[in-house]
This record gives sequence, C-alpha cells and structure tokens, in this order.
Amino acid sequence: MATAKTLDDLFLDTLKDIYFAEKQILKALPKMARAAQSEEGKSGFLQHRDETQGQIERLEQVFELLGKPARGKTCEAIQGIIAEGEEIIEEFKESPALDAGLISSAQAVEHYEIARYGTLIEWANQLGLKDAVSLLQANLAEEEATDKKLTQLAKASANAKGKSKAA
Repeated sequence: MATAKTLDDLFLDTLKDIYFAEKQILKALPKMARAAQSEEGKSGFLQHRDETQGQIERLEQVFELLGKPARGKTCEAIQGIIAEGEEIIEEFKESPALDAGLISSAQAVEHYEIARYGTLIEWANQLGLKDAVSLLQANLAEEEATDKKLTQLAKASANAKGKSKAA
C-alpha cells in the first residue's frame, strides 16, 4: 500500500514547481525586454531578470534547508502563461498596444508567483520551517513590488499609448 502524502510532500512538490517556473521566467525576461518599445519597459524587464536570479538563489537555499536537491518539476501553468506572452509579442509586433500586452503577460506571471509564494509561506509556517519562511517572504515581497510597478507603468503610459492607431 502506498504511503499517504503529507503537507511536507506537497510543500516540496510546490517548491519544485515554483523553482521550475522561476527558471523559465529567467529565460523569458530578456525576450520581453527586447520586444518592449518603451525604455521603462525594457529596463523593468531586465531589472526583474536580476531579481529573478536572486529569487532562484533563495529557492535553492530552501531546498538546502530541506536537505533536498534543487530540482524543478515541469509547471504547465507557467509554460502556458509564457506561451501567451510570446503570442502577444508575435501578434502585436510594432503595434502601439505591444507594451500594454507585455505588461499584461508579465502581470499574469507575477500573480501566479504571488499565489505560489503565499501558499508556500503558509505551509512553511505550518511545518515550522522558519528559515524557509523568511526566504519565501523576500521573494513574495519582490513579486508584489514588481506587480505594482507594472500597474504603474500600464496606467502611466502603455495603456493610453495602446489606444492610438499605428502611424
């Protein structure tokens, strides 16, 4: 008879999921930066790439705390969100709405990450993994800050610019 899975197993499984997701995001951010039309968008995506590298390092520390190898588990959700972003890049290339679309894709990624980190923090608290909690909270805080920056960029320029007709 198979042993029953526990919250420990679920925590590790979800940690592998977000680790895979962060690595995929790390690959996607330079593409998004190249596609962005505004300088603010380009620099924002590149800045978040650097933050993402730090988030991956923190996740590796959590794996270390658990005594487990840092390995990802394929995350279909993030692959789908990234694929949608790539579609926007293709379909809206040279369109005034491109940056608004890129921001929308980036926010879908951020919201996925925010949901995952929030869950992992709760479970880490339940499991008494205090050191993991602080590492995960640092990642969550960066994701929330990025989401706010994206909203500000969308409201300040990208959405309005997207309304205009291409020249």
